[in-house]
Amino acid sequence: MTTAVPPSTDAQVIRQSKAGSGPGSATWPVRIFVTFLCLIWLIPVLGLLISSFRTRDAQFNSGWWTAIANPLEFTQWTVNNYAQVLTTNDSGINMGQAFINSFIVTVPATVIPILIAAFAAYAFTFMEWKGRDLVFVIIVGLLVVPNQVALVPLLKLYSSLGLNGTFLAVWLAHIGFGMPLAVYILRNYMSSLPKAVIESAKIDGASHFTTFWRLIIPMSTPALASFAIFQFLWVWNDLLIALLFLGRGENTIATVALQGLQGQTGQGRELIPSAGFITIIVPLMVFLSLQRYFIRGMTSGAVKG
Repeated sequence: MTTAVPPSTDAQVIRQSKAGSGPGSATWPVRIFVTFLCLIWLIPVLGLLISSFRTRDAQFNSGWWTAIANPLEFTQWTVNNYAQVLTTNDSGINMGQAFINSFIVTVPATVIPILIAAFAAYAFTFMEWKGRDLVFVIIVGLLVVPNQVALVPLLKLYSSLGLNGTFLAVWLAHIGFGMPLAVYILRNYMSSLPKAVIESAKIDGASHFTTFWRLIIPMSTPALASFAIFQFLWVWNDLLIALLFLGRGENTIATVALQGLQGQTGQGRELIPSAGFITIIVPLMVFLSLQRYFIRGMTSGAVKG
């Protein structure tokens, strides 16, 4: 009596991968649904891009979708919007300088919290000291406190120190507001790292700083990138804090300048699509360049067996 031999596992995997039903592969309905969501998300971006190249009359007299139907009507197209945006326009706003100011604000307000929070997360994870868990609970508890409740005390404090209107005021505000989330994310991720690596480093005589800089930081790249995306997008798109602590003037950032492009009588309204498209390019590039780390950094350490 002969027994049928089941097909080999490798052959099954090959057939499943060809059929698109292997582990981790999406079914056709899922792919169609995700594609549909992506197209829906891209429609406003496409409309913004088309409107940014249209003249003032074309923007006011017809919708951006009419340009798709008549793309060869060259009287509706112009690049003057971008020329005015990147120089001092009729509203007295220089978006080019505001764009540079946004980098001056965003880069330190992203890098500094990451460095400080990484040191703190290492101390909470791999160092034993009295009151460690209590301090961590207090820091995590700050996540539920609205940032707005601290704005008036900060304004009074910065005014007494002469910091209002300076980049330092915005840096300190964003660092303080972003620190609890950074510590929480990095501590959860570091607690999922293999303890054997840390113990081996201790046996070899490595100091805490050496262990932190040469082992923990390279292994924590996904979590660092995840928080960098969060913090960069938050600071770059911020309007309230920059408007309060920087205001308008030579230190104006892109979001504040964008908000002030349209005057009371509507002048400068045709420049808003061009300025808006310029401001979203950088966040898109940051997210697309770091998105491969995003899910791994957010989910690692969330569930432990």
